Amino acid sequence: MIKYETNSKLVKNGQIFVAIVGNTVDGHNYIEEAIKNGASKVVGEKDLNLVIPYERVEDSKEYLKSALVSEYANEINKLKIIGVTGTNGKTTSCYLTYQMLQKLGVKAAYLGTIGYYQNDKHIELNNTTPDILTLYKLLRDAVNDGIEYLVMEVSSHALSFERVAGLKFSCGAFTNLTEDHLDYHKTMKAYLNEKLKIVNYLNDDATMILNSDDEASEQFKIFKNYKTYGIKGDYKIENYDILPDHTYLEFSYNNKSYKVTTNLTSKFNIYNYLTCLAILNNVGFNIEQILNITNEVYPPKGRCETYKVGKGYAVVDYAHTPDAVEKVIMAYNELKKNRVITVIGCGGDRDPIKRPIMGNAATKLSDYVIFTNDNPRTEDPQKIMNDITKDNHSSNYEIIYDRKDAIIKGIEMMDYNDILLVLGKGHEDYQIIGREKIHFDDAEIIKNYER
Repeated sequence: MIKYETNSKLVKNGQIFVAIVGNTVDGHNYIEEAIKNGASKVVGEKDLNLVIPYERVEDSKEYLKSALVSEYANEINKLKIIGVTGTNGKTTSCYLTYQMLQKLGVKAAYLGTIGYYQNDKHIELNNTTPDILTLYKLLRDAVNDGIEYLVMEVSSHALSFERVAGLKFSCGAFTNLTEDHLDYHKTMKAYLNEKLKIVNYLNDDATMILNSDDEASEQFKIFKNYKTYGIKGDYKIENYDILPDHTYLEFSYNNKSYKVTTNLTSKFNIYNYLTCLAILNNVGFNIEQILNITNEVYPPKGRCETYKVGKGYAVVDYAHTPDAVEKVIMAYNELKKNRVITVIGCGGDRDPIKRPIMGNAATKLSDYVIFTNDNPRTEDPQKIMNDITKDNHSSNYEIIYDRKDAIIKGIEMMDYNDILLVLGKGHEDYQIIGREKIHFDDAEIIKNYER
C-alpha cells in the first residue's frame, strides 16, 4: 500500500492524508473524515491545529509528487514501460502492443483511454493518463503482480501536469499531431511542446518510434536514438489492400520485405499496426515473431467496431478530432459501394475551435450527416450545434439532439451496401448531460435495433 492518500474516503489506518485544492473540491474540507478513517498525519497548505501531526507546505500537489517519486519511482521503474503519445492512434497502438506482448508469452499491462488492464483486472479511469497517485498505485500493483511490460498512453495533459513524474520509459512512440485540446494549449506550437516532453522520460538506451509521414516527428529527433515508420520510414509501407474486415500489408525493413494480414481496416490502422510492430521489434522481438501472432489480435472496443445492420454496415469509432473524423470518413469512402452516412457531435465545455472544422469535414466527406449530442455537459446543446454548423453551406445534414434517435434515424436511412459511421464516443458507455453521467452505449443501440 502506498502510504499517501488524497481521497479522505479511501484513507486507511496509518496513511498520510494530503489535502489538495482542486478545481471543484478542496481537500482541506475533508481532513476530519480522513482522521476518522485512520490518517496518522495530514499535509496541507493552510494554518491548522489538528489532533494528529500536521505539516503545512506551500504546494500540496508538489509535495505529493516529490514524495511519490522519492519513495516509489525506483520500485516502479522495474517495469519496462512503453509510452505512446500523439493526438490520434494512441489507444489502438497501445492496445495492440499489449495484446501482442501477451501472445508472445510476456506478462503485460495496458493503461490508457479505455482503462487499465492487468491480467483479468479491468479498471475504468477518469483520464487517458490518470493523476500521479492513481498511476503510482496501479504501477506498484503491476510490479507486485509480476508484470514485466506496461504499455501506456501518455497524453499532453499528463506531460504538462507531470503526472508521469519519476517514470522511465524503455521505449517511446509518437503517432501524429493534429488539432485537439486547444482550449487548454491555445496554440499548436504549445501543444507540440508538451508532447515533446516525453523524450525527458526515456531511458538513455531507449528508442523513440516516430511516424515519419507526420512533419511534427522531426521535432522528436532531439532524442538521439529513433526509428521511423511510414511511406518513407525505416519500416517502410510498400503496398496495401484495405477490405471491410481486414487489411493486407506489405512493408520493408533493412532491405527485407514482409507481408502480413491484420484484423484491422482503414489506412490509419496501418500506421497504428506499424507503431506496434516497431515498438515490439525495438524492445527485443523479431519481426517474424510479431507477424506470426498478428492474426490473433484485434482493435479495442470503439475503434472501427463494425456491425452488420440490414443491408449494410454500422461502424462505431472514437474519432472526435478534426483529423480523426476526416481520416475515418475518408477511409470508409474508399471502401464504400454506396453511401456513407455519418452520425456525429462535439462535446460540451471543450475546445469550441474544432467544432466547425469537424462539421464541415463531416458534410464534405459524407453523403449525409446527422449532427447530434456528444456529452453536452453543462453547455447548451443548441450553442454547440450552432458552432458545429457555423459557416456550413451544405444541405446534406440534419440535427437530431437525442443521440439514440439520431443513430436509429441513421440505421433506418441505410440502403443496400451503405455504411453508417457513428463517431465520437467509441468505447464510452455514457452520456454526460449537465453534471449527470447517464448510461449510453452507441454499440448497444446498434446491436439492439430491430427493423
